Amino acid sequence: MRLTTKGRYAVTAMLDLAMHADEGPTSLADISRRQEISLSYLEQLFARLRRGGLVDSVRGPGGGYLLALAPDAISVARVIDAVNESVDATRCGGLSDCQQGDTCLTHHLWNELSDQIHGYLEGVTLGQLAGRDEFQRIAERQRRRLDDDQIPTVSP
Repeated sequence: MRLTTKGRYAVTAMLDLAMHADEGPTSLADISRRQEISLSYLEQLFARLRRGGLVDSVRGPGGGYLLALAPDAISVARVIDAVNESVDATRCGGLSDCQQGDTCLTHHLWNELSDQIHGYLEGVTLGQLAGRDEFQRIAERQRRRLDDDQIPTVSP
């Protein structure tokens, strides 16, 4: 199973954006702090997500990123596809050259699994995930942790 950090981080960042959509534009610095993802890595991912039509950028003070579509219109598979990631269970990257240029015995099995996984992720939207209680609890914990970290300590 090959889903690298690029795809995982893109989905995580987009879900974070969806869960904070009612707060206006979200800065990559805020996503970076909440999700513990490198800011420079997020910048690379969001350039691809913007080209893929999934986010819009807002410049200036209070700027950041907004979802370009409703959360229910953005599937997890679309996010992964936008960052040029693939969900691929084959050894050959789906090229059918797994065994010295030829198709291996189990290629079609792993290729079908990849299709099933992609189909599943196509049916899961950011809106569905953002509405689930367990995701809401985690987001609230992250908000509290971030708020606690920003409270200056007063020494006697």
